[in-house]
Amino acid sequence: MNNILNKLLIVAASLAMSGFCALAQVSFTVDAPRQVIEGNKFTITFVLRNGKGNSFQEPKVEGTTKLFGPAVSHSYSSQWINGVSSSSSSEEYAITYRADKAGKYNVGAAKVQVDGKTYSTDPFTLEILPPDRTGNQGSGGGSGSGVQIDNYDSQRAGKQVSANDLFIRINLSKSSAYEQEAVVCTIKLYTKYQISQFMATLQPSFNGFLIEELPIQASLNNVEHINGQNYMVAELKKCILFPQQSGELEITSGNYDVTVVQYETIRTMFGTMRQPVEQQLSVKSNSQKIKIKALPTPRPASFNGAVGKFTVETEIKPPVLKTFEASTLLYKVKGEGNIKYLKAPKIQFPAQFDVYDPQNNADAKPAGNTVSGTMTFEYTFIPQYVGKYEIPATEFCYFDPSAGKYVTLNTPKYDLSVAKGSGTASQAPVVNDIEQKNTDILHIKTGDLGLQKEHVSFVAGWTYWLWYVLPTLALVAILVYYRKSLKERQNIALMRTKHANKLAKKRLKQAKAYMAANDSGKFYAELLNAIWGYLSDKLGIPVSELNKENIASVLVSHEVGDDTVAMLMELLDKCEFAQYAPELADSGIEETYNKAVDVMDKLETIKKK
Repeated sequence: MNNILNKLLIVAASLAMSGFCALAQVSFTVDAPRQVIEGNKFTITFVLRNGKGNSFQEPKVEGTTKLFGPAVSHSYSSQWINGVSSSSSSEEYAITYRADKAGKYNVGAAKVQVDGKTYSTDPFTLEILPPDRTGNQGSGGGSGSGVQIDNYDSQRAGKQVSANDLFIRINLSKSSAYEQEAVVCTIKLYTKYQISQFMATLQPSFNGFLIEELPIQASLNNVEHINGQNYMVAELKKCILFPQQSGELEITSGNYDVTVVQYETIRTMFGTMRQPVEQQLSVKSNSQKIKIKALPTPRPASFNGAVGKFTVETEIKPPVLKTFEASTLLYKVKGEGNIKYLKAPKIQFPAQFDVYDPQNNADAKPAGNTVSGTMTFEYTFIPQYVGKYEIPATEFCYFDPSAGKYVTLNTPKYDLSVAKGSGTASQAPVVNDIEQKNTDILHIKTGDLGLQKEHVSFVAGWTYWLWYVLPTLALVAILVYYRKSLKERQNIALMRTKHANKLAKKRLKQAKAYMAANDSGKFYAELLNAIWGYLSDKLGIPVSELNKENIASVLVSHEVGDDTVAMLMELLDKCEFAQYAPELADSGIEETYNKAVDVMDKLETIKKK
């Protein structure tokens, strides 16, 4: 009887669990490299999730030879979380190809049927890069050194890393431009070796430019073929530049300390193995010049520095005006170019209006090779008198660099009628000044006011002398405090040390925002900047001279514990590594952030010697 009851309970539980099972959605995706090198083998995998497929149709991949496949594999998983059961399955169709001919090829969709319904993958573009010109020439000849990104044997330990194996290049979207014309600048790292550590010792310089930073993902996730060689590429900096002067302007890439990974072949009882060996390098700054052309002359009188393509519109709010009630003239400029740096146009308001300085509001962001959006100028004015007035039409002039000419836009004039408001202004537009000013002045009171004459010697009282003593003491205290504060402010190192924690908390706040957004790349980059900046301010060492060795020695000289120093070094290593291998550092972001806060709290106990 008990066995029957137990079986019934098991069946009931199974039915209840099946009612809570999460329904899995069928999907069909493709996992493929976007870049391969001619002559190499590669695999494209088509993944069907949560369905049993049949009638699989593979796409045609031009420029390649099919070597094997499709090889079909199956997997299944299930889990029970908070009373909800879920399961998933997948079928993978793996096909191996050999890249035969360099070029870009469009790969169509693969198809599979699940329960009579057809599912398709998204098409994608496959780029086959030419092989290195010196790939079969060893270490001599040609412009390269024989190192190949896909051949560990060519990256042997102890081999000298040449300028062709690792370098930094500045790429500009234009070789020449007009003043204030947008130019995209990208600074890239090209390398044939994997990189384990990377740190900027001197930042790039953009003298003569205004800069609009663009977001980047600093990781070696792309391959480019230049000068007959294949390189792994990482973007170090990308920004939109607006030149502020004409002539030949120079951009520098900055200095960097780089640790590359080479491989040493060792023999073990299990056979031949490769062991990674690190080599430290210093990459010096290079430069790129760009010719900036002056804007054509003569310039229109209404030109105020706008360069790009724009439209303009105006609006008055509220449309009904009353005396002593504020109104606003909205002047909106829309378009693309140096829109964030536009100056407020001059509007001729009637003399009977009180006009305040215009307020600027820029709503613009990078778009393509320039910045686009809206710049709004708000002119607040208050009519003082009843009557009819006019705001004349205005001209907005900008320079169009693509056409090489000035373009003038006209705004409409406004005929305004001002009605009487709740204020005390006269209904007539012209009023006698004295009469208007006397409307709010009371008459002088006459008659017996009951005044009495009384004389007391104030000098004889103690309060008279107290008015001399207290200001004198206050002045002495202010002088002492001022001299002490002035002495501290002259000590730049002391001021940086005192404010180090405050600045670090601001930087950590941005890193915490990236952590909440689960953006590991930006999180680690911001966290590393916060730590370097904090250590520079706290220890009084310029950023260009910071390295792990002198940080450790300074901390030891300040009697910081070995555990704290080791924790700091581990934190720096992880942040630097995460910039080039974010997929390996996605886990433990919150732990890394808490460790950074803990280290800074411990370093706050340092007293500068």
